[in-house]
Amino acid sequence: MAADPIHQFQITKLFTIGHIGGQEIAFTNSSAYMFLSVAVISLLMIGGSAGRQLVPGRVQSVAELSYEFVASMIKSTAGSEGMKFFPLVFSLFMFIAVSNLIGIVPYTFTVSSHLIVTVALALLVFFIVLFYGLYKNGLKFFKLFVPSGVPIYILPLVVFIEVISFFLKPVSHSVRLFANMLAGHIALKVFASFVGMLGALGILGWAGAVLPLGLTIALTALELLVAFLQAYVFAILTCIYLNDAIHPGH
Repeated sequence: MAADPIHQFQITKLFTIGHIGGQEIAFTNSSAYMFLSVAVISLLMIGGSAGRQLVPGRVQSVAELSYEFVASMIKSTAGSEGMKFFPLVFSLFMFIAVSNLIGIVPYTFTVSSHLIVTVALALLVFFIVLFYGLYKNGLKFFKLFVPSGVPIYILPLVVFIEVISFFLKPVSHSVRLFANMLAGHIALKVFASFVGMLGALGILGWAGAVLPLGLTIALTALELLVAFLQAYVFAILTCIYLNDAIHPGH
């Protein structure tokens, strides 16, 4: 079981909360790590904002850098008007980044390696963009599907493609995060298993385990980068989609 690269993604029930309509509502390891991620973020932001100093300490610096990073991301993609969505984008970025980083620790659980989680986040963004776009712009929101300067004879085809691509956004938005985290952790577990299996063979096995050990270390460093990068990509795409709702047809 230790060499099984898929076992790390198994969702296990910790205890039962109750039943609704004959269906069991359970608190799982996935739920526990979601709560852990929220707790880490809360401690970081509360600790960074409480007792603020002119010369910030480490926790305050991380909290301020996180705030400025997300704020600059929103302003550069959605403009100053997009700052009304700062709580949404900041929460998504921090939750994905922290949960991804926690998932790199051995014997932990990676929340974003499950498609149901990433789909829920992507659908949240999709419906906010859709409802806010219609609320703010009314029927003008549909200018999003009619690019300017397109010849009239190919306009129906372009509109069809734009509509299809709009409704496929949650798919690409969710699958990108899920697939990257899943593939990275599988590769990391496979090479780490090679180290354990070769190390059990004695001196010759130890010599043979040097290469997979080096690859495991390299993949761990790469996964640290991917953990942050995927959170950034998810957040920047959220900002781009929000910009479409704020400025349709631009």
